[in-house]
Amino acid sequence: MKVLVIGGGPAGSTAATAMAQAGLDVRLVESAHFPRYHVGESLTPSCRVVLDVIGMSKTLDDHGFVKKNGGVIHWDDDQWAFDWQAQSGVQSWQVDRSEFDALLLEHARRNGVAVTTGVTGRSVRFADGRPVAVECSPDDGEPFTIDDFDFLVDATGRNGLLSARHFGNREPLNNLRNVGIWGYWTGATLLPDTPSGGINIISSPEGWYWVIPMAGGRMSIGYVTTKDAFARDRHEHPSSDDLYRHLIAASPTITKLTAEAEFLGVTRVETDYSYIADQFCGPGYAIVGDAACFLDPLLSTGVHLALYSALTAAACVASVDRGEVDEAEALRFFEFAYRRAYMRLFALVTIMYERYLGKDGFFRTSDRLIGDEQSAQPDADVSSRSFAEIIGGLSDLREAADSSTRVITDRLREEAVRAQLQVVHAPGSDGPDFTPVRGDPLSDAESADYRLVTSPRLGLERVRVTHP
Repeated sequence: MKVLVIGGGPAGSTAATAMAQAGLDVRLVESAHFPRYHVGESLTPSCRVVLDVIGMSKTLDDHGFVKKNGGVIHWDDDQWAFDWQAQSGVQSWQVDRSEFDALLLEHARRNGVAVTTGVTGRSVRFADGRPVAVECSPDDGEPFTIDDFDFLVDATGRNGLLSARHFGNREPLNNLRNVGIWGYWTGATLLPDTPSGGINIISSPEGWYWVIPMAGGRMSIGYVTTKDAFARDRHEHPSSDDLYRHLIAASPTITKLTAEAEFLGVTRVETDYSYIADQFCGPGYAIVGDAACFLDPLLSTGVHLALYSALTAAACVASVDRGEVDEAEALRFFEFAYRRAYMRLFALVTIMYERYLGKDGFFRTSDRLIGDEQSAQPDADVSSRSFAEIIGGLSDLREAADSSTRVITDRLREEAVRAQLQVVHAPGSDGPDFTPVRGDPLSDAESADYRLVTSPRLGLERVRVTHP
């Protein structure tokens, strides 16, 4: 089978590498020339698990990125730490995305993927419901068409070649219309009791701060707030640099962490409006990473969703190519697995923003979202274990490899709908802003009749499930 991947970020590079390693003929085109700057520096343990599968983790360990064991969160009046290394024995990294993304793309090339940079996919032509050609524009030269592929993977990020430009089926999450502003420092410190290499997340009355330790003694420090609050504050300050300095000074905690630090200049601003597409796949195509959906950066799950969706899509396509499952069944599993992961994170983020009622209740909700009913009981001991597993992406990987997760899926649907209703009735809401389970793929019993396997080879495995 010939596969065309449009986009060479983490999702595209990982999907392409995994499929090439499975014996498929893979071509990848990317609009940028790497290295290029990108935000999204704090990775979850699930990223290590996925990158282990494609043989990339040792390269990252040896590269010199900061090894991340967990983090500390100060939210409202609550404080807690989570340590993935102690809990699961898995570390991740704090990465410079310009270097990380370039390493992943080069790894794809070394594994036989035909990589071309400086080429933008402009439009997709369909015939009988399947993509049959992609119109491309190079940085220099004449536009051309790629039409020698059997399957298309859209990894074009927020540009959304299929979801935003062809189908126009992305729905914004109106409660998560936020803006981030950030910069880099030397000499800044982390909160006490932060696990080695860990992230700090610190709430404020109108948003929250991140503090991320980077290689070379640098620290990434950013602030996320609502679009309206940012517009108001920006109007009151002559420049982004001036606004950023004001926001740093507005937090006693951040002021203390930067007391002996030097700002390295170059304030950056980016909108992070969250969205989700009506569908993540169809005959002859799959949409991975930010091209399908994007979620607020509060829990640092962007690269997790990219790599998780990439590995799942690659497993589905590889199994289809080997004749182990038909395409419709494989794509149903992909939709099921990816949307379930997004929904659970959406529920947690919404709870933290819209209806946070203290960490004990928040942790019990996390227990319910992974099906731990015993820990979710009011008289049970409360811990951050389930929360750490969810934001680490480990619950998604575990459930994709385990068919016995229907109760979890039912609880997840219930909590996601509950979170959606909170958004709908929130002050200032424009009304319903998206349906988390449009067409409800999570109610499709057949979707759980497969599981993701990585050994002895990547693919889907049919399992016997008894449905009530």
